[in-house]
Amino acid sequence: MPAQPGSLPGMLYLLAYDPERGRLTGTRNLEMLLRAAALTELLHRGLLRDADGKAAIAAKAPAGLDPLLGELLAEVAERRPTAWRTIVARRRHTVRTVTAQLAAAGLLRTEQHRILGLFPATRIELRDPRPRRALVATFDAALRTPLGRVEPRAAALVALAAAAQLRLLLSHRRRREHRDRIRQLTLLCGPLPLALRQAISRRDSAAG
Repeated sequence: MPAQPGSLPGMLYLLAYDPERGRLTGTRNLEMLLRAAALTELLHRGLLRDADGKAAIAAKAPAGLDPLLGELLAEVAERRPTAWRTIVARRRHTVRTVTAQLAAAGLLRTEQHRILGLFPATRIELRDPRPRRALVATFDAALRTPLGRVEPRAAALVALAAAAQLRLLLSHRRRREHRDRIRQLTLLCGPLPLALRQAISRRDSAAG
């Protein structure tokens, strides 16, 4: 079985993919979700820190850091401490980058085509369904396992998916059923789930 993605953005990308329909879901919020996931990864690794609700550098990038994580770390380093929601809301072709990374890792097969013969698009297919199934099992276990035994990455998967309203994983009914656990996992995750919700809300309000 191919290895699972090595970072939170890759994991959430696979979780957002609907194998029955053969396409990504939650695409309206997916760019922000993956950026929030990358920032969470940097925070958990001790490369970023929370400075009164703002992202600040905590350490230099180590050798071999995932290119997407390195790009975000450099972006934070170039500016004064910036509100997490502001960084989450910036568009930097994150979905495209993660797609290319997962394809290079052998987890996805991509094919360029044109919709109606005019509009360029990318067709995405899982090469092997098992890595995604394992991630779904991890996600589901985080909703049932005693809280003290939930790994930080698993908590982040649930908290960020809930913040992005990823209905493929958390339907309205399931969100209600696990409301308290989602809240607990969100508190464990750090500032990014709230920042993600704020960024989505601001975008939607600006759109009218």
